[in-house]
Amino acid sequence: MLSFGAEIPFVDELGFGLFKMEGGESELRFAPRPEHMNSFGIIHGGALMTLLDVAMGTAARSLAPEMGVLTIEMKTSFMQAARGPVVAHGRLLHRTRSLAFTEATVLDAEGRLCCQGTGTFKYAERRNASK
Repeated sequence: MLSFGAEIPFVDELGFGLFKMEGGESELRFAPRPEHMNSFGIIHGGALMTLLDVAMGTAARSLAPEMGVLTIEMKTSFMQAARGPVVAHGRLLHRTRSLAFTEATVLDAEGRLCCQGTGTFKYAERRNASK
């Protein structure tokens, strides 16, 4: 498993694993726990949206790992119920000096598309936490 290159407590809490971050692409894996489920016994949409967000942001950062990214906008479409474990694939579609345009998908263990998203991110310099 790879490092995200930044401390992200919420991502640590969810338990996302990073397995690829290079060339404008990312791969994350998520094995949900009971607290990540909704009342229907499937992965909560908020957890899936966070997974898409992190997959897209990581794909954007893969070409500039020293930079941080801030989500400007995001759209999510849910196709079918997601039951874990799941894998997310993020892709950088286009970048300018300050913006990244991305997409990501989440697939279940059988390879079925559960949800997909698009997002725009702003590159930001990381500041020293002591400042």
